[in-house]
Amino acid sequence: MKWQERITLDPAVLTGKPVVRGTRIAVEFVVSLLAQGWTESRVLENYPGLTREDVLACLAYATERLAAERIYPMPA
Repeated sequence: MKWQERITLDPAVLTGKPVVRGTRIAVEFVVSLLAQGWTESRVLENYPGLTREDVLACLAYATERLAAERIYPMPA
């Protein structure tokens, strides 16, 4: 499964933030819940429109974006 199959970016939805396809649930929101200690089961119970694959796609998207991030040190 590729995150591209489940995550969309549309300027008309949440000002272009990445969301789970067919919802207005942002990737950022799902990752935030997991970071706060929510289990996958709790996320799915509270957001029945999501699937396990959607949660995994959110994590895959975040992983890919962070892997592409570049840090350039600034001289002191």
